[in-house]
Amino acid sequence: MMVEKHTGLKHALPMRQMTMIAIGGVIGAGLFVGSGAVIHEMGPAAIISYLLAGIIVVLVMRMLGEMAIANPTTGSFSEYANTAIGSWAGFTTGWLYWYFWVIVIAIEAIAAGAIVVSWFPQLPIWITPFVVITIMMTTNLFSVSIYGEFEFWFVCIKVAAIVLFIAMGVVAIVGFLPGNYVPDVGRNLFGYGGFMPKGALSILNGVVIIIFSFFGVEIATIAAGEANNPKESVARATNSVAFRILFFYVGSISVVVMLLPWQDSAILQSPYVAVLMRLKVPAAAEIMNFVILTAVLSCLNSAIYSSSRMLYALSRQGSAPLVFCYTNNKKVPIYAVLISSAIGYIGLLINYFSPEAVFFFLLNASGGAALFIYLTVAFSELLTRRKMEKDKLQLLKLKMWCYPYLTLLIIAILIAILVSMAFIPVMRSQFFLSSGIAILLILCGLLRQKYLLNKPKYNKNKYLIKEAKNIIE
Repeated sequence: MMVEKHTGLKHALPMRQMTMIAIGGVIGAGLFVGSGAVIHEMGPAAIISYLLAGIIVVLVMRMLGEMAIANPTTGSFSEYANTAIGSWAGFTTGWLYWYFWVIVIAIEAIAAGAIVVSWFPQLPIWITPFVVITIMMTTNLFSVSIYGEFEFWFVCIKVAAIVLFIAMGVVAIVGFLPGNYVPDVGRNLFGYGGFMPKGALSILNGVVIIIFSFFGVEIATIAAGEANNPKESVARATNSVAFRILFFYVGSISVVVMLLPWQDSAILQSPYVAVLMRLKVPAAAEIMNFVILTAVLSCLNSAIYSSSRMLYALSRQGSAPLVFCYTNNKKVPIYAVLISSAIGYIGLLINYFSPEAVFFFLLNASGGAALFIYLTVAFSELLTRRKMEKDKLQLLKLKMWCYPYLTLLIIAILIAILVSMAFIPVMRSQFFLSSGIAILLILCGLLRQKYLLNKPKYNKNKYLIKEAKNIIE
């Protein structure tokens, strides 16, 4: 496969694929499995927690969409932070985002392995994770359109499953599902300790826990640099994110808490399986496991894509080795894909030998990445919009509402959520480890920025061109 110097990525993602990438980014395995722990902890009030967390993410996406439509680029928020705040911010955000997604590659592969082993117990536990990473890496190496096509069909399955689940749940709630029980909706919502059995504070604690499950919705802005029509694609993704969150998350969670008592132990395993079994759907567990496997593969596919494109963008900024912005003849950053996938393989190896020590550390150290990145997006939008107000405001096709007041409010809320992590026992380790990683990257970024500023006659573009010529020759 021929490799050439950076000549730009290929605009090969059509609108239908971009739409599904945007939708798929917000529907992960966490919705199908992790939401059970949230419901079991907060009761019916989990609906409010999901709604509030969704509103915060919608507003962050509005800010990101404003910048992405004005300047669609593969580096997305890393590029915007680099311009608005400083090169240290772009460096920190980009590497933090890359680190998060390469850890996700291993996590999702391990989850896929657990599902397949439950079907075929005779298989060695390491085979499936290795195979799925290899398959997804290969599809990402061929062309971005193949990545988009895989994601399109993965998301179609996820969306169809959630739509059918909600439709069946609504029919059951109104008592029109033949041959099944009629749920006591009022009692399920208010009869087991009330709508907020753990108190109003539990809703805020839930927001802190839930907000991480929405991470991935920003992938559409990463893919904007390879879309056929980037501005229209990002605008559609940004404008529809509110509906997606309300329908897929809040809608499906509402169905669960209306149909089942929140104390039901089956909810902890998988709320969706628990509901389907209560509705006497044949092979409910197997059906849901297939859907969850699809969600896992979708997330793994996107993790390889997102991490490789961010590494590509970091290379273009001069924040990563130049080799990572080299592309093959399909305009895919081949080395960025390979190294990101390789880290996923290493994660599998670490988990195999030390699942409860080293890998647990890596997982927790990436846990707070979303909040740091959301904060960077908010500060970047605040500064970028201020710079554009004089002469470019009229060019903005999408604007953040109530600027700058709503932007400042979101910054304050995100900081409050970040600080509150230190006081929630289940999130304390994530707070300290994630903060440690972020501080280390900030220091590296500041040192790099100081070095470049003091370097005589440094010009990034000339340096990259010179290095490219040396490697090619």
